[in-house]
This record gives sequence, C-alpha cells and structure tokens, in this order.
Amino acid sequence: MDLTGIYKIFGLPGKCSGVTVLKNGNINKTFKVDFVDGDRHDSYIIQSINTYVFKKPEYIMSNVRGVTEHIAAKLPEDKRSRGVLRFLDAADGKNYYVDGDGSFWRAYRFVPGSVTYDTFDDPALLEAAGAAFGNFQLLLSDYDASTLYEIIPGFHDTKKRYEKLMETVEADPAGRVSSVLPEIEFLKKNRKCAEMLVNMLEAGELPLRVTHNDTKGNNILFDEKTNETLAVIDLDTVMPGLVAYDYGDAIRFGANKSDEDEPDTSKTGLDMVKFEAFTRGFVGMIRNTSTEKELETLSLGAITMTVELAVRFLDDYLDGDKYFKLNYPEHNLVRTRCQIALAADMINKKDQMDEIVKKYVR
Repeated sequence: MDLTGIYKIFGLPGKCSGVTVLKNGNINKTFKVDFVDGDRHDSYIIQSINTYVFKKPEYIMSNVRGVTEHIAAKLPEDKRSRGVLRFLDAADGKNYYVDGDGSFWRAYRFVPGSVTYDTFDDPALLEAAGAAFGNFQLLLSDYDASTLYEIIPGFHDTKKRYEKLMETVEADPAGRVSSVLPEIEFLKKNRKCAEMLVNMLEAGELPLRVTHNDTKGNNILFDEKTNETLAVIDLDTVMPGLVAYDYGDAIRFGANKSDEDEPDTSKTGLDMVKFEAFTRGFVGMIRNTSTEKELETLSLGAITMTVELAVRFLDDYLDGDKYFKLNYPEHNLVRTRCQIALAADMINKKDQMDEIVKKYVR
C-alpha cells in the first residue's frame, strides 16, 4: 500500500502538502508528512516497522499504548501535546495497520518545535537528558511492568550472554580465539561482577520496572528554542527490566570520553564530569520512588552494561561477524576493546561513582 492509502487508514485530516524521508533510524522506514486543513497545519510521522527485526510488532504497539496512555494521564493537560508521543488509531481502533502485503504501519503526531541531539558535550544538556530519562522512570514507577511483553527475550540476561560467548570460544567457528586471549581473560575475570544484577533480580532483591532499553541522548526531544526536555521517544524496546539497565546504558554511551568504536583505547574512559551531570539529573528524579538497593546498584549497572556489550561484540567477532553491522573487517574487535577499556576504567572508579550517586540520593 502506498502512503496515500495509509493517510486514509489513520484518518489524517486535510491535504498532504509534503513528504520527507527520515534516515536517522537504522531499522524502520520513517516518513514525516505535512498536512494542511484550512488554516491548520499539522505534521505526522508514518512508520513501516521492520518485521524481520521485530517479529511481533503488535506486542510493541501493545506496550506503547499502555505506557503512553499512563504517562499522558499523569501530565498536566497543557503538556500532553508535547510531553508524550501520541499514536493514532486506525479505523478498526488498533494503533497500527497491517496492509495486504503484510507491511506493518503506525502513525503518530509530530511534536512541533522539537529537536534531538546526537552529542552532549555540554554537561547542562547531559543533566537535562538524565532528568528526562529519570522522569520517564518516575512517571512509570507505579506501572506493573510484568504486564508488558518482552520484545527482545533475554536482552539483558548477562548470564546467558556469557554462556553464549563461552560456547563460541569453545567452538571457535572463525578461528579467531587465539588472537583475543587477553580480551577473553578480562571478560572471564569480571563475569561474576557482570552477572550480579541478574542474580539479584532472580532473588527478588530488585523490583522489575518499565525500562526503555535504548537510553541514548538522541531519543529525547528538546524544545528547539529553550532546550527544555519534552518527551522520551523511540519506544520500540520498552519492556520489563531494571532501572540500572537504563541508567547504565546511558552512562556507557553518554559519559564515555570517546566513541564506542574508538580504535585508540587510550582515548577511552569514563568522563566524571559527564557522569556526575547525568547522575544529578537522573537520580534527582527517581530517588523518592526507587528502593535503596536500586539506587545502590546504579554504578554497577554502568559496569554491567559496558561489560555485556563487550561480550556481545566479542561473541559476534568470534562467530564470524554475523549480527552487528560492520564498517570494516575488524570493527567488532575494535568495539570489544573499546568497551573493555571503558569497563576497566569504570571498575577503577567505582568508589567515586558510588559516592556521586549517594550525594544526589541525599
């Protein structure tokens, strides 16, 4: 089905005045469409979900409906138009549509006057990002996470990630194990630490929460004039998890001194100014709705997420580079070494990290 048919399915009012293909995502096909209806001008985002990556897109949209409606109900009325994504219902009342070719479509209102950022060199901006993701947790702190579908089963099951890596090391399908013995040794040495969060969840020591699972800064909408944070977007991986997962992945991505695939690992490490800025924003939002144990394990979450990603990159490298997209042949190995260097620096700075978290808990 072409876009014109999709407009009708979702009841977009007026006449289409422009279509822009958005290329800032790597998975779904995304279009920004502009409509004119008399004196009214509105824009919408139309997406075709990649059903090869997401096998059960209807589960995604079920989670999205529950979470966005819960957030909207808690926002002041004047904040709802920009404070949460508002998905449109098709004629049958579902918030998606499957066409005759099996393509899976959805539509939501474009948030006017909004921008996203790919880099966060300004600590004030990073603090705002921390507050935005913390507020996402705050607004959903009373949501029953067990009612959500698990979109990617075992996504942060670090124990299973390690088991898979050790199986790949044993099989050595690409004949590369002998070239990465120091990396394997580091990951083995820190396995017990990296598996602690999963063990604590299984033991009932940490509560299951609604987690975003892709807490990069460019998944936050900012007001283009004031830089006020508006809404957290890209909700495809919202599912049950731990607060430490979202916090830890945001730190891993946002407070690294280098890119996550920097070949020169001497440039890689935890930027403590950025760490504190994000923590100040995040903890300030969640400290009154989180358990003591959750707050105590935030720093561990940063280490865990970094080690887990190193495990995933190395597993893919040893398996012959089948999962992650590569820009050059050794890309997964470079990524592995970069994450290991960052994790090592985090481990050395863990006491400092814990003290900063405690400062903002108090």
